[in-house]
Amino acid sequence: MSEAKTITINGRHYDAHSGLMVDSPGIAVTPQPSHAPSKHAHPSVTAKQIHSTTQRSSTLNRRTIKRPEHKIIVKNNSVHKIIPRTTPSAHRPSIQSTDSRITKFAPHPVATQQTTRQRSMDIGPAVHPHVTKAHAISKAKANIPLPVAPSPRVPQQQHAAKAATVHPTAHTIKETALATAVANTTKHKPVKKQFLKRHPRTFSIVTASIALVMLGGYFTYLNMPSLSVRVAAAQAGVNATYPSYQPDGYSLNGVVGYSKGQVSMKFAANGGPQNFTINQTKSSWDSSAVLDNYVSPRAGVSYIPYTERGLTIYTYDNNAAWVNGGVLYTIEGNAPLSSEQIRRIATSLI
Repeated sequence: MSEAKTITINGRHYDAHSGLMVDSPGIAVTPQPSHAPSKHAHPSVTAKQIHSTTQRSSTLNRRTIKRPEHKIIVKNNSVHKIIPRTTPSAHRPSIQSTDSRITKFAPHPVATQQTTRQRSMDIGPAVHPHVTKAHAISKAKANIPLPVAPSPRVPQQQHAAKAATVHPTAHTIKETALATAVANTTKHKPVKKQFLKRHPRTFSIVTASIALVMLGGYFTYLNMPSLSVRVAAAQAGVNATYPSYQPDGYSLNGVVGYSKGQVSMKFAANGGPQNFTINQTKSSWDSSAVLDNYVSPRAGVSYIPYTERGLTIYTYDNNAAWVNGGVLYTIEGNAPLSSEQIRRIATSLI
């Protein structure tokens, strides 16, 4: 430190009180007086004046910058052309100075082959004592053959040979059984698709045909009596018909009977012996002839005539007779038919 209260550091002089750099050791920086006196006086220097500001970063416009050219360095009357590296360097390039006075850069270290060290563990793996004991017992059991009781019929040499044989362990037996089962298994044959799934159109056609056949059979069953009457009428030569109305509890019993010029149908009660028969006979009578030739001889004067839809129906003792279209219709039997039921049967035959 000098008498002028300056400090010299690296050839530069600084004021000992303010810390500012001075040009000569004899000149000191005089602090500026302040309005409010303080114990330690400081010069009126702003931080912006002391510290330098950083330069704002800017992005270079690569389009306007020229492509760098290869420079030629001339040293000691020799020309060296800088050739750019075409392949990446395997190691970090060393910094070489062009001036002999620069000695701060150390020479590039020579790479030495690194010796590989084996990893060593502080504590090696150890087997639990119980596990070791169990393994020893299993091994002893596997090696010791099972005793075979001697048989009086088997020679002693055969017993010795059986005792010398080593029995396989349970693990070996299990592995052998699994291998045999795998070898004997057959390959799963691909399940053939069902015919219906492979031919959906055929299935639809077959289903529709079966439905039509069943529907036709049902209608045939319902119309079977009417068909039977038509067949019988054709055989007898009579324009006979089947009644569309039947009293409740009565149904056709047996087949439709026919003879030359006559067709007969018998209806019986479902839960009793009552029955009645409808006869249709070819005839040329009119209503008066039916009364004189058929009704009067059987009923006398005990008959009741009814007129229904142009028909004259004579009823007597649950029986009836009428004529229509050259066919004589008669109802005979022991069924207790009312006059209303007889009239409905007669009109259903038209």
